[in-house]
Amino acid sequence: MRSSNLLAVLSAVSGAVAAAIDLPANVPRNVDEFRQKHPYKNKGCHNQRPLVKIRSSADDTDDVADEFLEGLKKANNGGTLYLPKGELFMIGKPLDLTFLNDVHVHWDGEVKFTNDTPYWQANAFSHPFQNSLMFWKWGGNDISIYGEGILNGNGQRWWNEFAGLEILDPDNKYLRPVLFYAENATNFQMEGIHEKDSPCWTNFIVTSKGVSFKDLVITAESNNATSEPKNTDFFDSLNVEDVTVERVWVNIGDDCFSPKSNATNLHVNTMYCNGTHGQSMGSLGQYAGEMSFVKDVVIENVWLLNGDNGARIKTWAGPDVGYGFVDNVTFRNFWQARNDYSVQIDSCYFNIPSETCEQYPSQMNLTNILFENFTGYTSGKRGAVVARLSCSTNPDAVCENIQFKNFNIKSPCGDPPVIICDGVKGDTGVDCVSADSAEAQAALGKTCSVPLATIDPPF
Repeated sequence: MRSSNLLAVLSAVSGAVAAAIDLPANVPRNVDEFRQKHPYKNKGCHNQRPLVKIRSSADDTDDVADEFLEGLKKANNGGTLYLPKGELFMIGKPLDLTFLNDVHVHWDGEVKFTNDTPYWQANAFSHPFQNSLMFWKWGGNDISIYGEGILNGNGQRWWNEFAGLEILDPDNKYLRPVLFYAENATNFQMEGIHEKDSPCWTNFIVTSKGVSFKDLVITAESNNATSEPKNTDFFDSLNVEDVTVERVWVNIGDDCFSPKSNATNLHVNTMYCNGTHGQSMGSLGQYAGEMSFVKDVVIENVWLLNGDNGARIKTWAGPDVGYGFVDNVTFRNFWQARNDYSVQIDSCYFNIPSETCEQYPSQMNLTNILFENFTGYTSGKRGAVVARLSCSTNPDAVCENIQFKNFNIKSPCGDPPVIICDGVKGDTGVDCVSADSAEAQAALGKTCSVPLATIDPPF
């Protein structure tokens, strides 16, 4: 369940919560207000660079993939490919764009992928990490994509056909493409673009350094209530360094920001997320014998509504998993409304039976994690419990220096908020109880519900 818009106060919520919490001043309530508050400043298409134009598509069946490829080849090494506003560019075959060097794409038109699901499943590029497929792959040095255009994954058919399945189910054979994939990219930036209706992850960045996303709008909205967008994360990564995300509006059906294995020096500043699984680290430690890590991360100035979680760290457990660490991660200035947990550390990720996690606990170390300046309220689905930290019971897995500072999340259920902490070493800065305690069980049992946070009048 998600609102098609973002960020507003509830029009009908329990009096205690409504009186105590209000929408922060000057927060945009929809895409138009987001663009007004954070206007994208178009760089223009010339910039003293040679300009390349290609023919546009006559309709949704007119594939211009070959022309798109040739246009980038001509613009490579110092030029700009120009996609004018009001023009459509249909892509109907996979494109290998990993040869790029010093190229700009001034993107004001719409690039749209065909929705021939059997063709793409048979012909798309693939990556072994979680059986990923890709429509195309970008890579190289000094790549700049900017403009006020649309990248459209045409995802509705994919969501319809995937309904009821799970991406991480080992028996799942229905694979869906990532909307934008880059590998071995150095100094890559995307600015201004509306990434729309991805079949699966929206962005997957692999083995890259110096990556920047700014002033983007990311949406995945279904017209079929029985097949909502699924796994449409805004950002996923593998082996990345020096990543910056600034001023992004996200209305999708999964993680808002979710770096996976081996990510260093990440900074997210100003993000609005609706209907997501949260700002996540991971999942991590999925593959047997492989080391995973995420370190040196700051995620700040974030607004999250109508989701499963606010800030989250998720690691795998079981007999055949990997190992590694999460270190020096700060979640700062988070405003939340109607998320199930405002904070969650899950060391038994993805439907692993609890007895399996107890027998084969996670091998991931979690150290130096800070949750600072959190305000808002939960959904009531977890009763009075507003945050839950479940660290690994593995004697070799460290979980220490996990700190809360200025943490003011309330439950709408009318009871004092409760935080569950299991396996955390040292003082967290807040009162914590064990999940097995009578207080925790009572708090979890006092569930309630509140309406979706919506901007629809009356506010």
